[in-house]
Amino acid sequence: MENSMLIAYADGGSRGNPGPAGIGALLLREGETICTVSDYIGTATNNVAEYTALIAILEKALEMGCKQVEVRMDSELVVRQMLGQYRVKNEGLLPLFHQAQALVTRFEVFKITHVRREFNKEADRLANQAMDLAAR
Repeated sequence: MENSMLIAYADGGSRGNPGPAGIGALLLREGETICTVSDYIGTATNNVAEYTALIAILEKALEMGCKQVEVRMDSELVVRQMLGQYRVKNEGLLPLFHQAQALVTRFEVFKITHVRREFNKEADRLANQAMDLAAR
């Protein structure tokens, strides 16, 4: 697994912003899902949930011995902040941004790409699944 580029999709959501929040992510190798994450994270904003999803899938990829990963997210804010195109102005996001940046340095190859929402449906479903289970 070390030498192959894995593709990760990550999404976070909040119902209320802030409100009940969940994250969803999946890791794929050659189009096949090899790992998923679906967690309720309590009350949070949408952007906190997005960063938490990114961190969760990066940690999972590292745990699995992955050295190369491309993350695809529909959060333009998170993607542009991670690429250095936007500054992190929100004090609440800074610790999450720094945590994500520290994880990224542990990969030989890291890419992050913005995708339209319709291309991130499975990660979105996993995030909503986590929020639905917590609402019961």
